[in-house]
Amino acid sequence: MFRTTVFAAALAAGAAAAPATAQDWPKARPITFTVAFGPGSSTDIIARSVGQKLSESLGQSVVIENKPGAGGTIGAQLVKRAAPDGYNILVISVSYAVNPSLYPNAGYDPLLDFVPIVLGPSTPNIFTVHPSLPVNNVKELIAYARQEKLSYASSGIGTTTHLSMERMKIAGGVDITHVPYQPAQAIGAVVAGHTQVSSTSMPPAVPQVKAGKLRALAVTSAQRSPALPDVPTMNESGFSDFDDLTWFAFFAPAGTPPAIVEQLNAEINKAMEAPDVVAKFAEQGLSSRRNSPAEFNAYLRAEIPKWAKAVKDSGATAK
Repeated sequence: MFRTTVFAAALAAGAAAAPATAQDWPKARPITFTVAFGPGSSTDIIARSVGQKLSESLGQSVVIENKPGAGGTIGAQLVKRAAPDGYNILVISVSYAVNPSLYPNAGYDPLLDFVPIVLGPSTPNIFTVHPSLPVNNVKELIAYARQEKLSYASSGIGTTTHLSMERMKIAGGVDITHVPYQPAQAIGAVVAGHTQVSSTSMPPAVPQVKAGKLRALAVTSAQRSPALPDVPTMNESGFSDFDDLTWFAFFAPAGTPPAIVEQLNAEINKAMEAPDVVAKFAEQGLSSRRNSPAEFNAYLRAEIPKWAKAVKDSGATAK
């Protein structure tokens, strides 16, 4: 009898410790969104907006845990080591695709250590100048930079805002000195005249452009941005192969059951299509489109080598 009781207890303990299955997910416990950046960041705003909708539709709490640091690698490493049971989700930016080339050891393989769930909203990067600069487009900026020494502010070394400008400099054969800032400070640097040029994401730039404190030269997306429809794209400005976006996405640890990944994909897509979420994203200069895990995976496989080349060409490194 003693042996039977011990065996039964062991079975019960094993069942409690076993990973959740597709059948009982998400009933077992709250879902955790590990956000790779701090509170108030665009990544955090997206995670909280989607998390609230997900909680309502699934009838299960979604807990937001901010784990910022090292360009998102700290949060990624935490989720990489988490159980692949559908309860541990990484919410991160395009830094996910950049970091493996930027850091000597990012601590994760972007194609092997995670399962892509869904590509979230994105925003173009935008090149702006102080209104005192006598240029109205990118070609004029290049011509002026050949005559005068200029500097540009970006949201930090290895960010897509940095790499987009470096891509433009290489294509244009011009040198403009890079001055990295914290994301929230980069746009203020050019408004204050500390740098003459800036390369940032859309959200902080749009209000300054509309207020006349900055002049927008081009956006880096393949299509014009609805937030500033009169601003041309880099491709319209005489360049080619520009479709540089700051995007945000959701990942699960490798080994997460495909059925759970598919359900998460459906629910997060639905959340991002909710009218109030669409409006909130639009306020940030963000837009999204429905996509599947397979579509996101294909997109990711093109993004990683693109940014690897940009990192190599720019000489950017992070420690």
